[in-house]
Amino acid sequence: MPLNVAVQMDPIERINIRGDSTFALLLEAQRRSHPLSYYTPDRLILDGAKVSATVRPLVVRDTAGDHFTLGDPRHVDLTSFDVVLLRQDPPFDLAYISTTHMLERIHPKTLVVNDPAHVRNAPEKIFVTEFPDLMPPTLLTRDLEAIKAFRAKHGDIVMKPLYGKGGEAVFRVTPEDINFGSLYDLFATMFHEPWVVQKFLPAVKDGDKRIILVDGEFTGAVNRVPAPDDLRSNMVRGGVPKATDLTAREREICARLGPALRERGLLFVGIDVIDGFLTEINVTSPTGIRAIKSLGGPDIAALIWDKIEAKRK
Repeated sequence: MPLNVAVQMDPIERINIRGDSTFALLLEAQRRSHPLSYYTPDRLILDGAKVSATVRPLVVRDTAGDHFTLGDPRHVDLTSFDVVLLRQDPPFDLAYISTTHMLERIHPKTLVVNDPAHVRNAPEKIFVTEFPDLMPPTLLTRDLEAIKAFRAKHGDIVMKPLYGKGGEAVFRVTPEDINFGSLYDLFATMFHEPWVVQKFLPAVKDGDKRIILVDGEFTGAVNRVPAPDDLRSNMVRGGVPKATDLTAREREICARLGPALRERGLLFVGIDVIDGFLTEINVTSPTGIRAIKSLGGPDIAALIWDKIEAKRK
Protein backbone atom coordinates (compact mmCIF):
# COMPACT_ATOMS: atom_id res chain seq x y z
CA MET A 1 0.00 0.00 0.00
CA PRO A 2 1.54 3.39 -0.96
CA LEU A 3 2.88 5.57 1.82
CA ASN A 4 2.49 9.34 1.78
CA VAL A 5 6.10 10.55 2.15
CA ALA A 6 7.58 13.99 2.86
CA VAL A 7 11.28 14.79 2.79
CA GLN A 8 12.87 17.61 4.79
CA MET A 9 16.14 18.33 3.03
CA ASP A 10 18.46 20.99 1.65
CA PRO A 11 17.53 22.70 -1.63
CA ILE A 12 17.13 19.86 -4.10
CA GLU A 13 18.52 21.90 -6.99
CA ARG A 14 21.92 22.01 -5.26
CA ILE A 15 22.51 18.32 -4.65
CA ASN A 16 24.96 16.15 -6.59
CA ILE A 17 22.72 13.23 -7.47
CA ARG A 18 25.64 10.93 -8.31
CA GLY A 19 26.54 10.51 -4.65
CA ASP A 20 23.50 11.78 -2.77
CA SER A 21 21.90 9.22 -0.44
CA THR A 22 18.73 11.27 0.02
CA PHE A 23 18.21 11.20 -3.74
CA ALA A 24 18.68 7.42 -3.74
CA LEU A 25 15.98 7.12 -1.07
CA LEU A 26 13.63 9.30 -3.11
CA LEU A 27 14.20 7.29 -6.28
CA GLU A 28 13.41 4.06 -4.43
CA ALA A 29 10.30 5.52 -2.78
CA GLN A 30 9.04 6.65 -6.16
CA ARG A 31 9.80 3.23 -7.67
CA ARG A 32 7.50 1.78 -4.98
CA SER A 33 4.75 4.28 -5.93
CA HIS A 34 4.99 6.26 -2.67
CA PRO A 35 3.85 9.85 -3.43
CA LEU A 36 6.60 12.35 -2.54
CA SER A 37 6.43 15.87 -1.12
CA TYR A 38 9.40 18.15 -0.58
CA TYR A 39 10.19 21.03 1.76
CA THR A 40 13.22 22.78 3.19
CA PRO A 41 13.63 23.36 6.96
CA ASP A 42 12.71 27.05 6.69
CA ARG A 43 9.19 26.04 5.57
CA LEU A 44 8.47 24.19 8.83
CA ILE A 45 5.83 25.74 11.13
CA LEU A 46 4.77 25.05 14.73
CA ASP A 47 1.43 26.72 15.51
CA GLY A 48 0.27 25.74 18.98
CA ALA A 49 0.28 21.95 18.92
CA LYS A 50 0.12 21.71 15.13
CA VAL A 51 3.24 21.05 13.06
CA SER A 52 2.90 21.91 9.39
CA ALA A 53 4.97 22.90 6.40
CA THR A 54 4.66 24.44 2.97
CA VAL A 55 5.40 21.44 0.76
CA ARG A 56 5.57 20.81 -2.98
CA PRO A 57 4.81 17.54 -4.79
CA LEU A 58 8.05 16.03 -6.07
CA VAL A 59 8.98 13.81 -9.00
CA VAL A 60 12.62 12.68 -9.31
CA ARG A 61 14.69 11.38 -12.23
CA ASP A 62 18.18 9.91 -12.21
CA THR A 63 19.32 12.43 -14.82
CA ALA A 64 22.04 14.93 -13.97
CA GLY A 65 20.88 18.47 -14.66
CA ASP A 66 17.24 17.40 -14.92
CA HIS A 67 16.73 15.41 -11.75
CA PHE A 68 13.46 16.77 -10.34
CA THR A 69 10.13 18.44 -10.97
CA LEU A 70 8.20 20.31 -8.29
CA GLY A 71 4.46 20.90 -8.20
CA ASP A 72 2.58 23.85 -6.72
CA PRO A 73 3.19 24.68 -3.03
CA ARG A 74 0.54 23.83 -0.47
CA HIS A 75 0.35 24.21 3.29
CA VAL A 76 -0.07 20.80 4.96
CA ASP A 77 -0.33 19.37 8.46
CA LEU A 78 2.65 16.99 8.71
CA THR A 79 0.56 14.39 10.53
CA SER A 80 -1.15 13.80 7.17
CA PHE A 81 2.05 12.03 6.07
CA ASP A 82 2.91 8.43 6.87
CA VAL A 83 6.67 9.10 6.79
CA VAL A 84 8.92 12.15 7.03
CA LEU A 85 12.54 11.70 5.99
CA LEU A 86 14.74 13.99 8.09
CA ARG A 87 17.56 14.44 5.61
CA GLN A 88 18.98 17.95 5.80
CA ASP A 89 22.74 18.01 6.01
CA PRO A 90 24.69 19.45 8.94
CA PRO A 91 25.89 21.86 10.33
CA PHE A 92 24.28 20.50 13.44
CA ASP A 93 23.47 23.91 14.87
CA LEU A 94 20.57 25.50 16.75
CA ALA A 95 18.59 25.74 13.50
CA TYR A 96 18.93 21.97 13.04
CA ILE A 97 18.14 21.29 16.70
CA SER A 98 15.01 23.46 16.47
CA THR A 99 13.62 21.33 13.65
CA THR A 100 14.09 18.17 15.73
CA HIS A 101 11.98 19.68 18.54
CA MET A 102 9.22 20.42 16.05
CA LEU A 103 9.31 17.03 14.32
CA GLU A 104 9.32 15.29 17.70
CA ARG A 105 5.71 16.49 18.09
CA ILE A 106 4.52 14.29 15.20
CA HIS A 107 6.65 11.17 15.78
CA PRO A 108 5.84 8.25 15.91
CA LYS A 109 2.27 8.83 14.65
CA THR A 110 4.08 10.02 11.57
CA LEU A 111 7.27 7.98 11.34
CA VAL A 112 10.24 10.34 11.24
CA VAL A 113 13.47 8.72 9.98
CA ASN A 114 15.69 9.07 11.91
CA ASP A 115 13.86 9.61 15.24
CA PRO A 116 14.25 13.40 15.74
CA ALA A 117 14.72 13.29 19.52
CA HIS A 118 17.56 10.83 19.22
CA VAL A 119 19.10 12.68 16.27
CA ARG A 120 19.21 15.68 18.59
CA ASN A 121 20.67 13.66 21.47
CA ALA A 122 23.23 11.72 19.42
CA PRO A 123 25.51 14.18 17.59
CA GLU A 124 28.07 12.30 15.49
CA LYS A 125 31.14 13.07 17.56
CA ILE A 126 29.45 12.86 20.99
CA PHE A 127 27.33 9.71 20.66
CA VAL A 128 30.46 7.79 19.66
CA THR A 129 32.06 8.56 23.05
CA GLU A 130 29.61 6.12 24.65
CA PHE A 131 31.89 3.42 23.20
CA PRO A 132 35.35 4.59 24.35
CA ASP A 133 36.92 1.13 24.09
CA LEU A 134 36.13 1.12 20.34
CA MET A 135 37.65 4.56 19.70
CA PRO A 136 41.17 5.93 19.33
CA PRO A 137 42.30 8.05 22.32
CA THR A 138 40.04 11.12 22.22
CA LEU A 139 39.45 14.39 24.09
CA LEU A 140 36.50 16.76 23.82
CA THR A 141 37.79 20.03 25.24
CA ARG A 142 38.82 23.65 24.77
CA ASP A 143 41.38 23.46 27.57
CA LEU A 144 44.86 24.33 26.26
CA GLU A 145 46.78 22.51 28.97
CA ALA A 146 44.74 19.34 28.49
CA ILE A 147 45.44 19.42 24.74
CA LYS A 148 49.15 20.01 25.33
CA ALA A 149 49.31 17.04 27.72
CA PHE A 150 47.40 14.84 25.24
CA ARG A 151 49.75 15.88 22.44
CA ALA A 152 52.80 15.16 24.59
CA LYS A 153 51.46 11.69 25.34
CA HIS A 154 50.30 10.66 21.85
CA GLY A 155 52.56 12.60 19.48
CA ASP A 156 50.70 13.32 16.23
CA ILE A 157 47.13 14.43 16.87
CA VAL A 158 44.09 15.51 14.86
CA MET A 159 42.00 18.54 15.81
CA LYS A 160 38.52 19.05 14.35
CA PRO A 161 35.29 20.91 15.22
CA LEU A 162 32.83 19.02 17.38
CA TYR A 163 29.95 19.88 15.03
CA GLY A 164 31.90 19.97 11.77
CA LYS A 165 30.85 18.19 8.60
CA GLY A 166 32.34 16.78 5.43
CA GLY A 167 35.95 17.02 6.60
CA GLU A 168 35.81 20.77 7.18
CA ALA A 169 38.58 22.22 9.41
CA VAL A 170 40.28 18.88 10.15
CA PHE A 171 43.97 19.38 10.97
CA ARG A 172 46.85 17.05 11.76
CA VAL A 173 49.27 18.50 14.31
CA THR A 174 52.72 16.92 14.73
CA PRO A 175 54.77 17.16 17.97
CA GLU A 176 57.06 19.77 16.41
CA ASP A 177 54.35 21.71 14.55
CA ILE A 178 55.02 25.40 15.23
CA ASN A 179 51.51 26.27 13.99
CA PHE A 180 49.88 24.60 17.01
CA GLY A 181 49.52 27.84 18.99
CA SER A 182 48.01 29.71 16.07
CA LEU A 183 45.68 26.81 15.30
CA TYR A 184 44.54 26.74 18.93
CA ASP A 185 43.79 30.47 18.80
CA LEU A 186 41.90 30.03 15.52
CA PHE A 187 39.73 27.24 16.92
CA ALA A 188 39.12 29.20 20.14
CA THR A 189 37.89 32.17 18.07
CA MET A 190 35.79 30.22 15.57
CA PHE A 191 34.16 27.53 17.74
CA HIS A 192 32.35 28.24 21.01
CA GLU A 193 31.85 24.57 21.87
CA PRO A 194 34.61 22.08 22.76
CA TRP A 195 36.43 20.51 19.84
CA VAL A 196 37.64 17.00 19.15
CA VAL A 197 41.28 16.08 19.72
CA GLN A 198 42.25 12.54 18.67
CA LYS A 199 45.38 10.49 18.31
CA PHE A 200 46.38 10.54 14.64
CA LEU A 201 45.94 7.18 12.92
CA PRO A 202 48.58 6.80 10.16
CA ALA A 203 46.52 4.03 8.52
CA VAL A 204 44.05 6.70 7.34
CA LYS A 205 46.19 6.85 4.19
CA ASP A 206 44.79 3.39 3.36
CA GLY A 207 41.22 4.56 3.85
CA ASP A 208 38.45 5.59 6.19
CA LYS A 209 35.71 2.98 5.98
CA ARG A 210 32.08 4.13 5.87
CA ILE A 211 29.87 1.30 7.15
CA ILE A 212 26.08 1.50 6.83
CA LEU A 213 23.75 0.00 9.42
CA VAL A 214 20.01 -0.25 8.79
CA ASP A 215 17.93 -0.73 11.92
CA GLY A 216 21.12 -1.76 13.72
CA GLU A 217 22.25 -4.34 11.15
CA PHE A 218 25.27 -4.12 8.84
CA THR A 219 24.19 -3.71 5.22
CA GLY A 220 27.20 -2.44 3.27
CA ALA A 221 30.48 -0.53 3.32
CA VAL A 222 32.78 1.57 1.19
CA ASN A 223 36.43 2.39 1.82
CA ARG A 224 37.19 6.06 1.15
CA VAL A 225 40.86 6.58 0.29
CA PRO A 226 42.16 10.15 0.68
CA ALA A 227 44.02 11.97 -2.06
CA PRO A 228 47.84 11.75 -1.67
CA ASP A 229 48.03 15.42 -0.63
CA ASP A 230 45.10 15.43 1.82
CA LEU A 231 44.41 14.09 5.30
CA ARG A 232 40.66 13.83 4.71
CA SER A 233 38.99 10.89 3.05
CA ASN A 234 35.50 12.36 2.62
CA MET A 235 34.34 11.89 -0.96
CA VAL A 236 33.33 15.55 -1.12
CA ARG A 237 37.02 16.32 -0.38
CA GLY A 238 38.39 14.12 -3.13
CA GLY A 239 38.39 10.76 -1.35
CA VAL A 240 38.19 7.85 -3.79
CA PRO A 241 35.56 5.14 -3.06
CA LYS A 242 36.83 1.55 -3.11
CA ALA A 243 34.99 -1.74 -2.65
CA THR A 244 35.69 -3.37 0.70
CA ASP A 245 34.77 -6.15 3.11
CA LEU A 246 34.48 -6.00 6.89
CA THR A 247 37.19 -7.27 9.21
CA ALA A 248 36.37 -9.27 12.31
CA ARG A 249 36.98 -6.12 14.39
CA GLU A 250 34.56 -4.11 12.26
CA ARG A 251 31.89 -6.78 12.61
CA GLU A 252 32.42 -6.63 16.38
CA ILE A 253 31.89 -2.86 16.27
CA CYS A 254 28.64 -3.27 14.32
CA ALA A 255 27.39 -5.89 16.77
CA ARG A 256 28.14 -3.59 19.71
CA LEU A 257 26.36 -0.62 18.17
CA GLY A 258 23.29 -2.41 16.81
CA PRO A 259 21.19 -2.59 19.99
CA ALA A 260 21.89 1.06 20.88
CA LEU A 261 20.82 2.20 17.41
CA ARG A 262 17.60 0.17 17.43
CA GLU A 263 16.74 1.38 20.93
CA ARG A 264 17.04 5.00 19.75
CA GLY A 265 15.07 4.60 16.52
CA LEU A 266 18.15 5.41 14.44
CA LEU A 267 17.18 3.42 11.38
CA PHE A 268 19.76 4.73 8.87
CA VAL A 269 23.25 5.20 10.31
CA GLY A 270 26.72 5.50 8.84
CA ILE A 271 29.73 4.79 11.03
CA ASP A 272 33.35 5.66 10.25
CA VAL A 273 36.16 3.23 11.08
CA ILE A 274 39.91 3.77 10.57
CA ASP A 275 42.27 0.86 11.20
CA GLY A 276 39.74 -0.85 13.46
CA PHE A 277 38.94 2.29 15.48
CA LEU A 278 35.45 3.80 15.52
CA THR A 279 35.68 7.57 14.94
CA GLU A 280 32.10 8.75 14.25
CA ILE A 281 28.47 7.58 14.32
CA ASN A 282 26.61 9.60 11.66
CA VAL A 283 22.87 9.90 12.33
CA THR A 284 21.83 13.30 10.94
CA SER A 285 22.11 12.70 7.18
CA PRO A 286 24.42 9.74 6.54
CA THR A 287 25.61 9.12 3.02
CA GLY A 288 27.49 6.46 1.04
CA ILE A 289 24.69 4.24 -0.26
CA ARG A 290 25.04 5.23 -3.92
CA ALA A 291 28.80 4.60 -3.83
CA ILE A 292 28.25 1.18 -2.27
CA LYS A 293 25.73 0.18 -4.94
CA SER A 294 27.91 1.49 -7.78
CA LEU A 295 30.78 -0.70 -6.54
CA GLY A 296 28.64 -3.83 -6.73
CA GLY A 297 27.28 -3.75 -3.19
CA PRO A 298 23.66 -4.06 -2.07
CA ASP A 299 20.87 -1.62 -2.85
CA ILE A 300 20.69 -0.10 0.63
CA ALA A 301 17.94 2.35 -0.33
CA ALA A 302 15.70 -0.66 -0.98
CA LEU A 303 16.66 -2.21 2.37
CA ILE A 304 15.83 1.04 4.17
CA TRP A 305 12.41 1.22 2.54
CA ASP A 306 11.76 -2.43 3.40
CA LYS A 307 12.29 -1.49 7.06
CA ILE A 308 10.21 1.68 6.86
CA GLU A 309 7.31 -0.17 5.25
CA ALA A 310 7.51 -2.90 7.88
CA LYS A 311 7.43 -0.31 10.68
CA ARG A 312 4.43 1.45 9.16
CA LYS A 313 2.52 -1.84 9.06
